[in-house]
Formats: sequence, structure tokens, C-alpha cells
Amino acid sequence: MKCIVGLGNPGLKYEKTRHNIGFMVIDELLKRHQWKLDKDKFRALYTIETYNGEKMMLVKPQTYMNLSGEAVRPLLEYYDADIDDLLVIYDDLDLPPGKIRLRQKGGHGGHNGIRNIIDQLDTKSFKRIRIGVGKPEQPLSVVDYVLGEFSAKEQPLIEESIVKAADACEEWTTKSFPEVMNIFN
Repeated sequence: MKCIVGLGNPGLKYEKTRHNIGFMVIDELLKRHQWKLDKDKFRALYTIETYNGEKMMLVKPQTYMNLSGEAVRPLLEYYDADIDDLLVIYDDLDLPPGKIRLRQKGGHGGHNGIRNIIDQLDTKSFKRIRIGVGKPEQPLSVVDYVLGEFSAKEQPLIEESIVKAADACEEWTTKSFPEVMNIFN
């Protein structure tokens, strides 16, 4: 079973913020297939569906970003899901708005949600889709920036990146992750 986790913060206050781009990709997949997050356990909202003959678990942790691993670890354990089948989608300040980058493993790069997942799973070896949100201009702090909404100029780029990331998730049901990386990187 593929476990696709979009990172973000729960609540309307954060719904359209840069930090919630992972949630936005999960929402895109839900919308495409008319699926709903129908389970609420382990401090996460999720659903398990079948696409291209492959079971997919779509997850939105409800722990707030910095504790994302506290939802991911118990879900993987409960469903006996393999770490090789975990894909985490999140915002990245080091990529320009709208750019996506797929990786098979790596460090946290200063992202506290990823740091917590690494700590909880005790491994850096899980798949990721990083979606660029750009860097803040001075004097805006990183926290204020990622908790802010996209500008009108950024919006079309972001919408395109959300579609591409959702496409990559779907491709992963029939192709190896390195093949998907070759298509989308």
C-alpha cells in the first residue's frame, strides 16, 4: 500500500498558507477521484482507496507541522506499511514558487515537519516531493512567510505545481519511484 502524506497545519486559519501545500496536493487527489478523508485516527485524517489496482492511503496529519511524525509513525505501524511505500509532500523554501523536486531520501533541510518524521521513524530513507514556495524578503521572518498566503503572482505557479505533484503520486502507482523522478524532476 502506498502511503502519501501531505504536510500542513489543521484549521481554516492555515488552509491557504505556504506551509499547507502538502495538504493542497492531498486535496487535489481527493477532488480528482471524488474521494473523502473518512478516517480519523492516530491524530490524522486519512482514507484508503484503490487507484490503478494499487491501494493508496492519503493522509493529512492533524498534529500541526512540527509534530507530523507523531501521526505518520503510528499509521505506518498500525497498517504494517513499509517505509519504502511512504511518500511525504511538503513546502520548500529553497525552491522557487511552483518548482517541484522528487527525492528518494535526504535530510530535513531545516524543515521541522520532516525533522520530526525522521526522528519518529529513525530513518532519512523515505520518498519526498518538495514543492517550492520561495524565500521571504526581509524583514519578513520565515515563520510569518510560511504561514502567509501565496501572492496573486505566485498563485498560477503554485496551482500548476500542485497538479504536477498529484500527477507524480498517480504515476507512482504504476512506475518505480526513480522512473517518476525522471519524469517530474
